[in-house]
Amino acid sequence: MAKPNYQFQKRQKELQKKKKMEEKRQRKQAKGAEQPGENPDQSPDQSETVVKDE
Repeated sequence: MAKPNYQFQKRQKELQKKKKMEEKRQRKQAKGAEQPGENPDQSPDQSETVVKDE
C-alpha cells in the first residue's frame, strides 16, 4: 500500500489559499477603483439612509 504524500497535500492547500487571497485582493482593488469618492466602510444604501434621516 502506498504512503500518503503529506508534503504534496500541504503544498496544494497552500497554493489554493494563496490563489484565494490573490483573488480577494483583486476584488478589493477593483471595488476601490469603481468607487474612489465614497467611504469604503459604508455601502451606498447606508449612506442614503443617513442623508434621509438628517
